[in-house]
Amino acid sequence: MNIKKENLPVVMEAPDTVLRNQGGFGGMAIAYNELPKGTDFRPLLNGLNNDSCHCPHWGYIVEGAIRIFYDDNTEEVSRAGDVYYWPAGHTGIVEEDIKFIEFSPQKEFKQVMDHIGKKMSASG
Repeated sequence: MNIKKENLPVVMEAPDTVLRNQGGFGGMAIAYNELPKGTDFRPLLNGLNNDSCHCPHWGYIVEGAIRIFYDDNTEEVSRAGDVYYWPAGHTGIVEEDIKFIEFSPQKEFKQVMDHIGKKMSASG
């Protein structure tokens, strides 16, 4: 089973932002995201447990960089060329315009994306 990143459905789009994802890959969701510098996930995750993402993610940074903050008060930067694992209990801020490919458990990923969608709808 495979799909070209360009054929992943666009689930969210804004200036300089494109989020593409699709479930159904062995219980996993696949995402290809493009986000501008300064994108801050903290307000979007507000209201979830510890105001952070409860979905683990595995992925690869194609371009750019993102700073990840963990619930245990540690942080790290994932940069272009890095393969990563972000366990449940994280949030982040994009430090450089970023493009990344991500794999996440479908159920938890949908819960987080639904929450983010509600937050964005509420803010207009």
